[in-house]
Amino acid sequence: AVGCLVARTDAMATAQATKNNITLKGSTAIVTEFFGYAVNSILYQRGIYPPESFERKNKYGLGMLVTTDEQLKAYLVNVLQQINDWMLQKTLQKLVLVVTAVGSHEVLERWVFDIVNEDANVDERGDAVGEKSDKEIQTEISAIIRQITASVTFLPLLEEQCTFDLLVYTNDDAEVPVQWEESDARYITDNAEQVKLRSFSTSVHKVEGLVSYKASED
Repeated sequence: AVGCLVARTDAMATAQATKNNITLKGSTAIVTEFFGYAVNSILYQRGIYPPESFERKNKYGLGMLVTTDEQLKAYLVNVLQQINDWMLQKTLQKLVLVVTAVGSHEVLERWVFDIVNEDANVDERGDAVGEKSDKEIQTEISAIIRQITASVTFLPLLEEQCTFDLLVYTNDDAEVPVQWEESDARYITDNAEQVKLRSFSTSVHKVEGLVSYKASED
């Protein structure tokens, strides 16, 4: 059973991983950090926030754009910390960024990131342990970020002011803080098309990306 939640409202921990030994905690930090950069990239590329409210940082061998908006930064820190906690508890199934038109409230895009717990080995404490080099992981993440950056070449222009929500899908037994509330799935109601994004794996978690969008009516 799955529950869908939405947040009503840095430094994430550095991955606790050696070059080839990835723990659950280390993998969770890698994935959570990726979500932070991916969300920032989508918000910039899709024009949800003005371009002047972003600054450039080097990550994954790329020039990444991250928000300088204090309210947005605080929101993302809170959401990412909760995602981190759910992943450590193995109760997080997917993260979805929903782009909605402010005036009509119509859902125009859904950026979906599925989280799969891979069959990693288990150490003497019962924690999942995988093996993969940091370079391999960073290369795979870089490929997804490049796809997000290139999305403007195939996604329809957002011609009206838009806002966004972050939805998470969790197991029914996940502990839910009061800042989160149940939500519907916020699907695109008509003319929906989708493009599969690349995936990446830490050997403990696999993240698979997909963007669905309302196609232009010819």
